[in-house]
Amino acid sequence: MSAGPARPWLVLAGLGLGVCVTHGFARLAYGLLLPAMKSEMGWTYAQAGWLNTANALGYLAGAVLTMLLIRRFSPARLFAIGTVTTTLALLATGLDAALGWQTFWRFAVGLLGALSFSTAGTLAAGLFQGDARRNALAIAILFGTGGGVGVVLTGGSLPLMLNAWGPASWPVAWMVIGAVSLCGLPLSLWAASQLHAPVQSVQTRPSPLPVRRMLPEMAGYASFGLGYFVYLTFLSAWMTEQRASAGFIALVWVVLGASLCLSPFVWRRVLARHASGLPLALILTCIAIGSALPVVLPKGPVLLVSAAVFGLSVFMGPGAVTSFARQNLPPQAWGRAISLFTLVFAVAQIAGPYGAGLVGDLFGNIGVSLLVAAGLLLVGAALALLQRPLQQPAQRTV
Repeated sequence: MSAGPARPWLVLAGLGLGVCVTHGFARLAYGLLLPAMKSEMGWTYAQAGWLNTANALGYLAGAVLTMLLIRRFSPARLFAIGTVTTTLALLATGLDAALGWQTFWRFAVGLLGALSFSTAGTLAAGLFQGDARRNALAIAILFGTGGGVGVVLTGGSLPLMLNAWGPASWPVAWMVIGAVSLCGLPLSLWAASQLHAPVQSVQTRPSPLPVRRMLPEMAGYASFGLGYFVYLTFLSAWMTEQRASAGFIALVWVVLGASLCLSPFVWRRVLARHASGLPLALILTCIAIGSALPVVLPKGPVLLVSAAVFGLSVFMGPGAVTSFARQNLPPQAWGRAISLFTLVFAVAQIAGPYGAGLVGDLFGNIGVSLLVAAGLLLVGAALALLQRPLQQPAQRTV
């Protein structure tokens, strides 16, 4: 990448709004609407989980598409296309309640959102070249605050709206989410236009990524994909089963979203100082603790602690692998490396929501699925600890 833009923090805000739409709204709002949709349509947990598995399948397709397009189109263009089309897909989601319609648009939101989400990290990695601390902070803010704002907005409003208007109002909620996404488009598109990452010539054969030496980090990130989505998909459903009030559900999600916004400042030094798998291992351990707490200690205050611990860590998973790629690989390899991590993550997360739904149906308790997810995350933390720096000091940009 060439020199960064003149107003990098404003550009970062625009990129963060894109993440807010493609991750905070498009992927995570479903967990808030799931209880109402499940109740209205009479779905099982497996059917409810299937919609997020369809979303994950779309995300996988989008990750593959990004890897194919990244050498022909700039990350900025892919980011802009993904953000616009995801917004339109969110609006379409509220038009019909049929499972087939919902499946199609959950798939589409995953595919289109992946174009934007995976390239956002590549763009943010070049905002502060030569300044490792600011760069690590920018990457962390992108994923933490970008998604966190979306969770605060939806978590603080949707449970109360559904309680006031009834479960049948869930299509209106999707339309409102789409309308809010439209409001953030101008700044996101402007931010993309300020970044001019060169497109690598198709005739130029890029140097191969050291995939074998990156396997521990990739395995840890795969475990992240398997485990993290279970909490975000079924937390509201589990709380509804425990007869939690709409106000308390909203409070838990606001705490979760606020913690997401604060997470960059908690993890920035860890991301900046370590080029190994340690940051990802610590992050996965915290996510596991947050996932298990509601089941192990199902009390009101503990749920708030769970949301805080989970929120302070969960969106730092992408930040950890983005920072790992930036510190260990040359700039021209960042896009391919981040796309590869995104692909690994996308494959792994396919099994998460549907598998968790099956486990919940089998035991008649979705809390068991939260415990299984926590175990998978701890396995991923152990694997990530095996990752060592790639030891390329001549190529590392810090």
